[in-house]
Amino acid sequence: MKPVRKAPLLFLLFFLRFVLPVSAEVRLPRLVGDGMVLQRGVPLHLWGWADPGEAVTLGFTGRSFAAKADQEGRWQVNLPPLPAGGPYTMEIAAGNRIFLKDILAGDVWICSGQSNMALPMERVKERYPEVIARADNPAIRHFFVPMVYDFRNPQNDLPSGRWEAATPQTVLNFTATGYFFALELFNRYHVPIGLIHASVGGSPAEAWMSAEGLRAFPDHLAAARQCAEEGYLQGIREKEQNYNDSWYAALLQRDQGFAGERPWSDPRCDSSSWPVMTLPGYWADAGLGPINGVVWFRREFTLPDSLAGQPAKLYLGRIVDSDSVYLNGTFVGTTSYQYPPRRYTVPARLLRAGSNTLVVRVVSKIGRGGFVTDKSYELVAGGATIDLKGQWHYQVGAVMEKPLPDPTFFQWKPLGLFNGMIAPLLPYAIKGVIWYQGEANTSRPQEYRTLFPALIADWRNHWRQGDFPFLFVQLPNFMEPRSDPSESRWAELREAQFRSLAVTRTGMAVAIDIGEWNDIHPLNKEEVGRRLALAARRIAYGEKKLVWSGPLYRSMKIRGNRIVLSFDHADGGLVARGGGAPGAFAIAGADGHYLWAKAEIRGDKVVVWNDSIARPAAVRYAWADNPLGANLCNAAGLPASPFCTEK
Repeated sequence: MKPVRKAPLLFLLFFLRFVLPVSAEVRLPRLVGDGMVLQRGVPLHLWGWADPGEAVTLGFTGRSFAAKADQEGRWQVNLPPLPAGGPYTMEIAAGNRIFLKDILAGDVWICSGQSNMALPMERVKERYPEVIARADNPAIRHFFVPMVYDFRNPQNDLPSGRWEAATPQTVLNFTATGYFFALELFNRYHVPIGLIHASVGGSPAEAWMSAEGLRAFPDHLAAARQCAEEGYLQGIREKEQNYNDSWYAALLQRDQGFAGERPWSDPRCDSSSWPVMTLPGYWADAGLGPINGVVWFRREFTLPDSLAGQPAKLYLGRIVDSDSVYLNGTFVGTTSYQYPPRRYTVPARLLRAGSNTLVVRVVSKIGRGGFVTDKSYELVAGGATIDLKGQWHYQVGAVMEKPLPDPTFFQWKPLGLFNGMIAPLLPYAIKGVIWYQGEANTSRPQEYRTLFPALIADWRNHWRQGDFPFLFVQLPNFMEPRSDPSESRWAELREAQFRSLAVTRTGMAVAIDIGEWNDIHPLNKEEVGRRLALAARRIAYGEKKLVWSGPLYRSMKIRGNRIVLSFDHADGGLVARGGGAPGAFAIAGADGHYLWAKAEIRGDKVVVWNDSIARPAAVRYAWADNPLGANLCNAAGLPASPFCTEK
C-alpha cells in the first residue's frame, strides 16, 4: 500500500484558516437575552464568548462599547449605571450580530433556597385566583434557573432559561414567594423588578456554597470531593435504580388489586366485604400497622341528575406516599410523592347520576401510608361540593418486607448547586437576595449558626458587589404541637437564623404564625412576600420611618423570681395578638428544666415567671416545632421571633 499524501490536505486547511474569512459566532449567556432586567444605578458587566482575540462591539442606549475575546474566548463589556426605565434594545456584533429587545432597567433579586422558595404560583392558585387574574404586569419578570449540579467545576452558563414577563398564564411558573415580594416592591416604587429564581427542593445550605466557602467545613468539602471522583455518582445511581426497579416490579406482581378477573379499580368489583377505615388518617393508626406496600381504598357517592356529565375537580388533600386515582373505572391522575396537593381534573361525561365509584391506590414506601388529616377531601362540580371524608372500604393489595429508601439526591450534596446554578449568575449585577431555606438543615441546627453566615459571606465574596442585602425567611410553625415544653431542632434552627442577623445588611421575615402543622409547604406566601418586602424597604431601599420587623429579643435581667426581657423593634409597644396575656413562654432555673411561665407585657418589655421557680436562669419563647399560643407582636402586628436567652 502506498502512503497517503498529506501535503495537499495541509495546504487546504491553511488556505481555509488564513485566506478565507473565518469567525466564530458571538454567543451570549442564557441570562443575557430578550426581556432581561438590568440592575439600575450600578456599573454593569455583560459578557459572552467568541473566537480568542475576536473584536466584539456592543451598541446600547445610543453608545458603542468595544471588547476583545481573551485566550479562552470570553469577552466582557462594562456599561455605566442606568436609571430605571426602558424598554431598550441592544446589538452585539462580531462575526455575527445579535439583537436583543424589550430590556428594562430596575432591581434584580436572586430568589433562592429550597422547596418553599421553589413553590410556584400554580400551587397556590386556588388561594389567590384574583391575584393571578390581575398578574398582567410587564415590569415584573422572572428567570427560572434549571436544576444543575456539578462537583468538579463552576459552570459558566446555564443549559436553558429565558426571561418572562408576568401575565396570568406565565405567573403560574413564578416562585410564589418571589412574586408577592416583587409585587409589593413594584407597587411601592414603580420600578421594574427582575426575579432570578434559583432554588431546589430539599437542598441544604452547604449545597449552595463554593469550594472556597466550604473550606471552613472540612466534612462537607470532603463529601463534595468524593462526589467528584470518577464513577462514584454513576455507581450509586445504578445500584439504587436496580433496587428501585426490582422493588416496584415485585410490588406490581404481588398486588392482588390487579390479580383477579377484574381490577379493584373496576366499579363492578364487589368491595362490600372489605373492612372500613375512617379517612383522612393513616393506616398505621387504624389497625393495619406500619406496612410497606399497596392499600386500595374505595368509596361510593351519589350525584343528582343535574351534576351528571359535568366536568369537576377532585381534591384529595395530600397522600403518603404516592397514589393512582380512578373514577368510575377511569384513571384520572397520579402523584408520585407525598408533598404536592392532590388536585385532579375530572373530564366531562365521566360523572353520572346516581352512584359513582372512587378508587385510590396508595403506595407507601416507609410504612406510614395514608391520607394527611386537616386537608380538603372533596369533589367540586357544577357549583356543588361532595364531601369525601368519612368511611371508606379498603383492602391490602401487597405487602413488601423491606421499605424502599429514598434515592441519593446528589443535588443536595455540598458544592453541587453552587457550581451549577449560582456560578453562572455571578457576573450579573443584582440588588440583593431573598432566601427561604433551612428545613433541610434541621438535623444539624448548631452547625447552621456558622454555616448560614458563611454562605452569606461566600455569595458576597463571589458576586463582588459588596454587602448587598440578604433577606431570609425564618422557619414557620410545623408538625403537631406538644403540650409540654420540650426540645426542638426546628426551634434551634430558628435560633440560628435569628443569630444570623448579626451579619451586616441582613433581614429576617418571621413566619411562626403562618405555617401549617400538617404541611411543610404552607400556602400563605403572600404574607411571607410582604414581610420580606418590608425588610427590603428598610435594608435595600433605606426607608427609615418604617416598622419592618417584629420584636427581636435583646437582653434579660433577673429581678427576684422574675425575668425581665427587653426587645428591639418593639415599635408602638408590645402587644399580645388576640388580647389577653402573652403565651408560649417557658422559664427554667439553674437545672435547665423548663416549665410553662406566666408573662406580662410592660411597655416594650415582658416580665416572665413561674411561682415554683424561685431563682430563674433562662427563658424560652415559642420554643417548639409548632408553638401554640405564640402571640407576642408589636403594634404593627408583626410577630416576635422565637428565642432562647441561653448562649
